[in-house]
Amino acid sequence: MSPSANEATYRRIGEPRTGGIVCIGDHASDVVPEGIELGIPASLLGNHIAVDIGVEGVTGRLARRHDIAAHIATFSRLVCDLHRHEHEEAVVPTTSDGHVIAGNIGANIEARLERFHRPYHDALAEWLDELQPELILAMHSFTPELESKQEDRPWEVALLYNQDDRASRHAISLFEAEGLTVGDNQPYSGKQLNATMDRHAEAHGRAYLTIEIRQDLISDEAGQARWAALVADVANRVALALR
Repeated sequence: MSPSANEATYRRIGEPRTGGIVCIGDHASDVVPEGIELGIPASLLGNHIAVDIGVEGVTGRLARRHDIAAHIATFSRLVCDLHRHEHEEAVVPTTSDGHVIAGNIGANIEARLERFHRPYHDALAEWLDELQPELILAMHSFTPELESKQEDRPWEVALLYNQDDRASRHAISLFEAEGLTVGDNQPYSGKQLNATMDRHAEAHGRAYLTIEIRQDLISDEAGQARWAALVADVANRVALALR
């Protein structure tokens, strides 16, 4: 199924500045668009398997209050995972944290890519080419506790990166200076999971921060406001250090 003329795979918040800082939210939405049946209970759409909890609120505040314009997805990662390469099986996941996504088993992967993945990334590429930002923020959040396995997750915030760690090194030090427990490529490794920034940042030599915030810290408006202010401060200081 190709995208309809009025179907948007992304939305933008705030006024971007050429050569400034911008923000991306691949997993900011839990919406399941018309024509997609995931075959899961509706209650799971508010779960971390469907959306990066709190990220929409943080990115909105970054855009509206801190002059960091955002490009965010309008559909759930369970529909099509924008933070995966097209060839990866998990680009349309059939399981997540112990839950079977029955509607995705046998799904037409090419149709999902054509309707969701490609329009989103094509628009993002054009936006970044136009703006030439000095720093890109890729905003994510992680659950403090997985359902499918026991895993110690003591971090409050984490920085992920692949080959280019120049911005992350500064940010890790700045977050640690705030007294936070910071994950260095944990709980996920950017060496294995960095698709959006591999494509739109590292491939172009653009500096970036992939920031993962623990979801219980940004589950309400107060937490989202606090973290937006903190992320904006860190991002601006990192950008200054990289000049």
